[in-house]
Amino acid sequence: MPWKEHTGMALRLEFTSLARAPDANVTELCRRFGISRKTGYKWLLRFAREGPSGLTDHSRRPLHSPRRTAPDTEARVTALRELRPRWGGRKLNRRLREQGVSPVPAPSTITGILARNGLLNPERRLKRDWRRFEAEAPNRLWQMDFKGHFPAGSKRCHPLTVLDDHSRFNLCLAACPDELSDTVQAQLTGVFQRYGLPDRITTDNGSPWGNSGQGLYTRLLAWLIRLGVRVGHSRPYHPQTQGKDERFHRTLRLEVISRHAVWHGLEELQQAFDVWRDVYNFERPHEALDLDVPSSRYQASLRSFPAVLLPIEYEADDEVRRVRDTGRIKFQGRLVAVGKAFVGEPVAIRPAGNGVWDVYYCHQRIARIDLQASAESLEV
Repeated sequence: MPWKEHTGMALRLEFTSLARAPDANVTELCRRFGISRKTGYKWLLRFAREGPSGLTDHSRRPLHSPRRTAPDTEARVTALRELRPRWGGRKLNRRLREQGVSPVPAPSTITGILARNGLLNPERRLKRDWRRFEAEAPNRLWQMDFKGHFPAGSKRCHPLTVLDDHSRFNLCLAACPDELSDTVQAQLTGVFQRYGLPDRITTDNGSPWGNSGQGLYTRLLAWLIRLGVRVGHSRPYHPQTQGKDERFHRTLRLEVISRHAVWHGLEELQQAFDVWRDVYNFERPHEALDLDVPSSRYQASLRSFPAVLLPIEYEADDEVRRVRDTGRIKFQGRLVAVGKAFVGEPVAIRPAGNGVWDVYYCHQRIARIDLQASAESLEV
């Protein structure tokens, strides 16, 4: 099935980036992108021969023209800066080299060019961010959150973002009308069908993924666990746990949202999000990646989104209970709360020693029972 014209170039670039990754399953990626293997290998061959310009339709003007006379170096710098007004000297230097400009001024020289042309941001940061924990490989950990909502015509936009912790590759940037579980699940289904399943996802404690301060699971998180994804909450009142996604939100605000005083609707915003997402993933050098782009460090997960969920199975020596409508199970004469997210689902009870029992839903521990205490404790 051919790609739509207005999204074709971006999808071809994303497909070839994922398909050229080590151990990539090209056949599976073709299925996820809705194209034939013949089409997939055609674009891979064109990319190998011509680079990104080979992904354009032959009837269109190529992205790069090696015979074109290069403009003045300073004009190239200022033009790129006007296109990417939030990029500093290091990012502009890296992008100009990737575009084949020669010679490329040093980052400090580029900063001087920006200063002479009045293009420096007055609030520019002089100190580097501290480097934080990073997952050791793509898809080991994704961060997910909503950015603060804002007006969009007659509605409000609730940007949903999902970021791969290792590569900073943005997997989802959706202009949502609300923050309901059904909305998030629909967006995640599309993400999983395209990129596969991660090992783990972290969220904050707010709706729709938790109840702040109580560590309660929601139906949305129960669905993720059922898919084989480990889920976790950030520490209450510690947004730095979601630091990479929070930093992504800041960049999104500066480079997209604040560029217009008024947005006229969710469709207009989604179009702007789609364009900028491609820039962020494939063009924008990232300081935390030694100025590589996120797509250079990302590859699709080998764990495909299942068409049909298999029945839940536990070990033979597990004590299995089905969660009641009240969100509780009965164990050794007492009612134990495990959460209404798991109503109707089977859970396993396993001894942890010293009168303590752990309650599992699929692979994840969701509660702990202390028979010596007066009440059970939910896992946070």
